Amino acid sequence: MLKRGKGFATGVFNVFVGRLPSRRIRRWWSSLIFESLGASCFIGIRTQVMAPWNIRLAERAVVNPDCHLDGRGGKLTIGNDVDIAPHTHIWTLQHDPNAADHGTKGGDVMIEDHVWIASRVTILPGVTIGRGAVVATGAVVTKDVAPLAIVGGIPAKLIGTRDNPLEYKLDYNPKYR
Repeated sequence: MLKRGKGFATGVFNVFVGRLPSRRIRRWWSSLIFESLGASCFIGIRTQVMAPWNIRLAERAVVNPDCHLDGRGGKLTIGNDVDIAPHTHIWTLQHDPNAADHGTKGGDVMIEDHVWIASRVTILPGVTIGRGAVVATGAVVTKDVAPLAIVGGIPAKLIGTRDNPLEYKLDYNPKYR
């Protein structure tokens, strides 16, 4: 695993490696720059990463194409059997709108096991998404999400509850993507 000061390796991933159609090459390079990668996790083509040494993906986590994963403001932890749809942005750092100097504030983001995050979701710093929760398409998550909750909207609010035993194991290994 490469540590801080290895921004060059992250840049190579974002500009070149992350755009290759080979999931095996993306995974190998990711294993060099991420804090940890679980078995059979998948990182889709054109996914962008920032401070990957603070990003952990657990077993069978799926990050689909065109996502943005940010580890600059804290740890980003993605649990087992998590499905993250395309064009999702997960932030651990943001500007503080009340800071006179346009300063930043950050926080860890924890996505627990069996979470399903639909397309074009934005998750802001300091959020925990509980086990088995579902985040609807286009939602902006600004606060913690309870386990098994289904949330949607801007900002994300409770719209339902998931009724699922959460016993599945993701098996996603497309040839090209």
